[in-house]
Amino acid sequence: MFGFFRKAIQPQVRLIGSSEAAACAAIHATAFAHPWSVSEFESLLADQTCVADGAFTGAKPRLVGFCLSRRASDEAEILSIAVAADARRSGLGKAILSTHLARLASYGTKTLFLEVESGNVPAIRLYAYFGFVQVGQRPAYTRMQDGSLANALIMRRDLA
Repeated sequence: MFGFFRKAIQPQVRLIGSSEAAACAAIHATAFAHPWSVSEFESLLADQTCVADGAFTGAKPRLVGFCLSRRASDEAEILSIAVAADARRSGLGKAILSTHLARLASYGTKTLFLEVESGNVPAIRLYAYFGFVQVGQRPAYTRMQDGSLANALIMRRDLA
């Protein structure tokens, strides 16, 4: 068990925009089998229906993680959350998601949804920690690195 968790990192979590698209794409590429491109991030981060929080660390702050959601009326869906490979297991996911949930609630979001690959135990634990519950499943929904398809869990959390 020793060495399992890294020292906690105290990030500055704030709203991010399209100027962070390249950094988001680089982090996403380390976390997902089929990462999004810089142009996809530019488009999402410029979209008025999207809310994106980024975590920055260091004396010369660098983006080390983000959470991106899309709002529609009083609901939202987390589109992606990722932490840089060298900063994982340091509490950044909790810091980012905590801030992101509070921000969405302040914008009037009442219900939040997400989809997560059924074998992604660290992510599922993070979401359960914040009170998300499984409300459904999408069979053969997520394409894995080897080309196989994995189920995705649909999770929900009420914010109001």
